[in-house]
This record gives sequence, C-alpha cells and structure tokens, in this order.
Amino acid sequence: MARPRLVLASASPRRLTLLAQIGVTPDAVFSPEIDETPGRDETPRALAQRLAREKAASVKLDPGTCLLAADTVVAAGRRVLPKAGTEAEARACLDLLSGRRHRVLTAIALIDGAGQRRERLSESVVAFNRLTTLQRDAYLASGEWRGKAGAYAIQGLAASFVRFLSGSYSGAVGLPLFETAQLLRSAGWALPP
Repeated sequence: MARPRLVLASASPRRLTLLAQIGVTPDAVFSPEIDETPGRDETPRALAQRLAREKAASVKLDPGTCLLAADTVVAAGRRVLPKAGTEAEARACLDLLSGRRHRVLTAIALIDGAGQRRERLSESVVAFNRLTTLQRDAYLASGEWRGKAGAYAIQGLAASFVRFLSGSYSGAVGLPLFETAQLLRSAGWALPP
C-alpha cells in the first residue's frame, strides 16, 4: 500500500532536516501566514498548540493528503519570548535567559488523509549558564538569533550556553521526532525502523 502524500506547513529548514533524520521527505512545503500574536492571558502551552492548529488549518488539502504543522514557543515563566527580529529584542531575550531555566514548547498537528486532526505537545526545560558580556555580544554579532524563538538556536552556537536540558532535544530544535513519528505512523506512514 502506498504511503499518503505529505505536506509540511512550515518554512523552517530545521524541520525539513529533522524529518529527513527519521527518513521522511515531504511531498510539498508551504509557509503558512498566520498572526502569531499571543492572545490576552494565553499561556505559552496554549499559544504553541493554537499556532500549530492554525497553521494546519490554513492549508487546503487534496483528499488523501496528510499535513504536518508545528510551532515552537520559548517561555520564561508565563512570559512568551518573541522570535527576535531586531538586535534589541535578541539582547533582551538573552539577558532574560542568562543564568536561568526556561521552557521550549513545540506543538505539532497532523491532519490525516481522512481529515482527522491529531496533536502532540513536547515540553523541554533548558537552562543557560550565566552569559558573559563577551558571550552575549559575540552571539549577537553572529546573527544566528534572527527569527528564532527566544533569540537562539540550540543546535547552533548557542549550544555552548546550555548547561542543562530535560526533555526532547529535537523538540527544542523545532520538531519533536518521537511524537512526530508516532503521529505519522498513526496516519499510515511506514517509517524506517
């Protein structure tokens, strides 16, 4: 039996790389345009789940096609950190995360070929060492923070800041592979062993 067609609703090259790691190549990739502004009193967990759902709902599917969508939120307590667009935003995020624990929540939504939606949420706890001015300034100069939730990429240069990680590393990168594989299998995908 042929596997269902798969559409990835994400512009993230990291998610494509992570999917390839488990032997999955989407048939198509779309970049959904949705408003990612947190709602009033919306928790980080609820925000990640809502954004994954909205990304999934924003793509029109042909019958029999599966769609995978995800969203990652970095939170310090109940505070949602932005996807840094300016150096000032990135500096504020790094200053807030320096020397403390925070959560990385990645929600995934899969719509199977019959139109049924399945969801999972991965929550990881990450702790940064206390950043020196030199470390922070060098990271800002790298530009790696641009467009990243919480202004860092755990799989990049910021890996040297991480003194503790509990949870899913791939979830902290942007797509929890265990949960993704489980959802794909439930939708009829035969993944490599």
